[in-house]
Amino acid sequence: MTASVPRRTTTAAYHLQAVASFALATVALALGIAYLPVSAWMRAFLAVGLLYQITSAFTLAKVIRDRQEEGALNSRVDQARLEKLLAEHDPFKVDGI
Repeated sequence: MTASVPRRTTTAAYHLQAVASFALATVALALGIAYLPVSAWMRAFLAVGLLYQITSAFTLAKVIRDRQEEGALNSRVDQARLEKLLAEHDPFKVDGI
């Protein structure tokens, strides 16, 4: 049985772009909340909403990644079972002789 080497699907530049985009969007929204012409209570409520949205996004991304990895693991186990079955099969073997 040969083990496949896991491939990286994203480059370092793509990772950097995603992190920078997330940071820029978060800072821009935080600054927008800070400079809103409303009371401090309303700004605090919006800031808590921003933090909740960020943590929810991270949690959702982790759950999706975990489910995808679980599916890949099940697929590898099934593939290993199939390869073992095919390796043990002898098409020229005659039963009962």
